[in-house]
Amino acid sequence: MSGIEWRVFPDPDELVAALADALLAEAAAAVAARGAFHLVLAGGSTPLALYGALTERNAGDARWHLWYGDERCLPADDPGRNSVMVESAWLAASCIPPENRVPIPAERGAVEGAAAYGSRLAGVPDFDVALLGVGEDGHTASLFPGHDWGTAPDSPDALAVAAAPKPPPGRVSLSAARLCRSARVWFVVTGGGKRHALRRWASGEALPAAAVRGTQETVAWVDAAAWPADD
Repeated sequence: MSGIEWRVFPDPDELVAALADALLAEAAAAVAARGAFHLVLAGGSTPLALYGALTERNAGDARWHLWYGDERCLPADDPGRNSVMVESAWLAASCIPPENRVPIPAERGAVEGAAAYGSRLAGVPDFDVALLGVGEDGHTASLFPGHDWGTAPDSPDALAVAAAPKPPPGRVSLSAARLCRSARVWFVVTGGGKRHALRRWASGEALPAAAVRGTQETVAWVDAAAWPADD
């Protein structure tokens, strides 16, 4: 499939180590060029391992600005939220100031939370790197098959998601249009459960993940268990 680079690693540990190194290199380049690094964070088990690796590397300072690709409409302190997971795994122990760590206010409900996050993003530069996962149905962030992905150029930066096929049904997600303005979009995909989705994606099927591309680079960081090459 054109437009995407597939990087396949023997196991998640090697993937996470390489990804952490690449992320730190991109952060250093962005800070050197513009004095700031804007990063979109993803939830999920593999990103959780990445955040642990970033903690070990003492990653982040006041020049880092962190955003979220999506969030569940749960109370602000619910452990099921991406923001709570990332704070626990990395940010609470980092040198990134709290005001630079911007969670989605999804506890206010999908519609109000999306409007508030869209307003917060107004005037924010295009992201340097967007970290995203891919679900077994090909969804990314909270852009699900059969839903509006916000691909139109005039789509809002943040979408209210109702009736999501995975609980909870209410979510807030960055739109495909906003994610596609990221310089680099990096998908992180591990585990045999993702192999069928990757096969469909690589064959050119119109999945949500396929609708998101970076302006400079789109990379799928994949472990051998998820890679469908031998199927």
